[in-house]
Amino acid sequence: MTLDFLEGKSVLVTGGTGSFGQKFVRTLLERSRARRVIVFSRDELKQSQMQVTFAAHQDRLRFFLGDVRDANRLVRAFQGVDYVVHAAALKQVPALEYNPFEAVQTNIIGSQNVMTAAIDAHVRKAVLVSTDKAANPANLYGATKLCAERLFIAGNVYANGVTAFGVVRYGNVFGSRGSLVHVVQEQRKSGLITLTHEEMTRFWITLDQGVALVLQALAGMHGGEILIPKIPSMRVKDLITMLAPECTIRVVGIRPGEKIHELLITPEEARRTRELEAHYVILPDAPHPTLIERYRTAKLFSDGPSYASNANTRWVDEQGLRALLASVQE
Repeated sequence: MTLDFLEGKSVLVTGGTGSFGQKFVRTLLERSRARRVIVFSRDELKQSQMQVTFAAHQDRLRFFLGDVRDANRLVRAFQGVDYVVHAAALKQVPALEYNPFEAVQTNIIGSQNVMTAAIDAHVRKAVLVSTDKAANPANLYGATKLCAERLFIAGNVYANGVTAFGVVRYGNVFGSRGSLVHVVQEQRKSGLITLTHEEMTRFWITLDQGVALVLQALAGMHGGEILIPKIPSMRVKDLITMLAPECTIRVVGIRPGEKIHELLITPEEARRTRELEAHYVILPDAPHPTLIERYRTAKLFSDGPSYASNANTRWVDEQGLRALLASVQE
């Protein structure tokens, strides 16, 4: 897609030193004429590493040390910003089960702070990067991301048409930091791979696809939409077998807060979901008339009562896995 809409604009990404953030920043610097790209994060080491990596773009790249828990710091960082991508979050499911209020402070209160700062700074559009775990959540991480989604959608009411808020929700990012691929590659050295459940399935998306979906939201959303990509599923056991065929697999049981299968669209959301060529759009419960008109001709969701990883019509085969691995190594 063309990124002409970013020409001369200022774009800020929270959590900009994470896997998604770094890919998003690289895409903006190499493919857009954005006037300023701002990385907001609390990781000073990775910020210094990014300064070296993107030294050729130092005239357009800015870094803000800060935490989304700090509302005042966000107010300062958002001055003069046109577009915000909110990717900062605590994400490790088992850790958050045992440290619940840390997740609340970052994923919920932090998202509220981002929403408020965006409204006060008259940001044009703000997009939350969410997760399939927010759909019918079974763990604290998913519950906090569901709250963050609801906050961002409600932000459209408070913004009074000045700032548009939307959400992108997608599955596991293939090859991202701490992903299953990295875990398997590390365990492979011992010859033994642990698996929590024989039938477990997951949605898979590449960083490039995640970045493209966020840019699609920034370019085209009216405000109030949740964008869901059409992405494939794969059994975790099959993934392990393809990546490490020589290894023994040991089933160790479900971890705290873990699902066997994931949802991207719940049965309740399916009734207000529209289908476009490459993604779905979940409309809010009480959509603005302009939003209704925008998606009036779009097809109704027809992939079943929900969009679940075990009932998907798109699956990763061995050839597809090789393509995914190649995309990670690029």
